[in-house]
Amino acid sequence: MRALRVVLLAASAFIVSVARAADPGITDTSITLGMSAPFHGPNGAIGLEMKEAISAYFEQVNAAGGVQGRQLRLVALDDGYTPDRAAANTRQLIGDHQVFALVGYCGDESVASASQVYSQARVPMIGGVSGAEALRRPANRYTFAVRAGYADETTAIVRQMLTIGITRVAVLYQNDSFGKSGLEGVVHGLKQSGLAPVAAMAVERGSLDMAAAAEAIARAEPQAVVMVAPYKPAAEFMKLMRAAGQRPRYLAVSTVGVDQLISLMGEDARGIGLSQVMPYPWNDTVPVVREYQRLLPQADASAYSYSGLEGYVTAKLMVDALRRLGRDLTRDKLVQVLESMRNHDLGGFRVNYSPGDHNGSRFVDLTVIGQGGRVRR
Repeated sequence: MRALRVVLLAASAFIVSVARAADPGITDTSITLGMSAPFHGPNGAIGLEMKEAISAYFEQVNAAGGVQGRQLRLVALDDGYTPDRAAANTRQLIGDHQVFALVGYCGDESVASASQVYSQARVPMIGGVSGAEALRRPANRYTFAVRAGYADETTAIVRQMLTIGITRVAVLYQNDSFGKSGLEGVVHGLKQSGLAPVAAMAVERGSLDMAAAAEAIARAEPQAVVMVAPYKPAAEFMKLMRAAGQRPRYLAVSTVGVDQLISLMGEDARGIGLSQVMPYPWNDTVPVVREYQRLLPQADASAYSYSGLEGYVTAKLMVDALRRLGRDLTRDKLVQVLESMRNHDLGGFRVNYSPGDHNGSRFVDLTVIGQGGRVRR
């Protein structure tokens, strides 16, 4: 009888042990993570640069022994910056590839669409390229932002404008969660000084018909226009404003698509201000930037990018969280560990989480497009 009890206890311990290790994507030797992002088309560079940095950091970690002896494996699928494909890829990553967690999604609508899938499956996603407040408030238990929100970006832009005496500010914003979050930041920033936008015009997602917006904003004669819109409508809007004889300062948020904007406008892009949510990737005084640059030893400075740095920061955060888990990895514990990261230093770039706040960072830097299309501080 005693022998049977010992056997049953051993069997019970084995079952508990298996249950603890039962979360998909985890074996004794590996941790599988998933990513869905655009790898082709107008926004393909963002996804590719992020994927390159994430993969390179994981390879570096693997070469040093992995995480608690487990090798990191990344499964990356192309969603073409399309929300439906992002959701389909997420189902495939969770169902077919059995990933443990997700990293590096791109785009407000793509993250929103995918979040319905991974939230239902209770799979955490770290580091989506989105600043929409609708994806941040209230906090989704399974979405952990790394970058600042659009409201943070536009508030910082307005603060800078006010310090140099610009008070007549207009807003061009896309009529979705992306644009409305940016508008909210402008309104908030101006309100603190008893001001309001002199004009605020919405443009529909995917539309290049900027005539009404340009006419209304030109009529208001702003000193500056904050553009919370992609590069194509932004470029068309500025073209129409020049034709109307208006030459205000133009400022755009980090997701405008700066390389594409420069390719469309050439030297006319010079002087456009840009908010950034990562440190300047060409200056190695910040430790995390220096680490990122060393990750690409064969590259010259032209290979560095904000998107690449964001991918590196995202990958480093994931690894830091996994290391805190020890050998007993579960998705629920990953969420708990992330929510316990208060003022976590990733090398001069800090993130801060709690159960009620998954915003991560509120870091915003301001840059300008200089001669030859170089982004300068």
